[in-house]
Amino acid sequence: MPRFIESPTVIQAAGNLPKRIEEYAGRVNSGHDGVSVARMVSPEGWVEPGQRPEFEEITVVLRGLVRVEHATGSVDVRAGQAVVTTPGEWVRYSSPEPGGAEYVAVCLPAFSPDKVHRD
Repeated sequence: MPRFIESPTVIQAAGNLPKRIEEYAGRVNSGHDGVSVARMVSPEGWVEPGQRPEFEEITVVLRGLVRVEHATGSVDVRAGQAVVTTPGEWVRYSSPEPGGAEYVAVCLPAFSPDKVHRD
């Protein structure tokens, strides 16, 4: 039988400005260890600390622009585009443009604060 998830759990985000994280599936909201799926809404000028996570992250941008800095440069990901980061690589996410950004993040295995390894 399908498992209905009535609403996400809002999780506190890291960064210089408040960002809304709504976890639909993952360790907190549904008890999933293998995957997490969250909707993010970040304001203009938001930037989080760099990180070297132990999980793969697939980011699908729904609105705005998400900048992903990495060890050799950066990539700008716009609405309708996606980026995949691999476990162990250094990355830093931000939403530098007016209006901020809205995106979905899928982490494999599920996001966990002790697995993200922030700077």
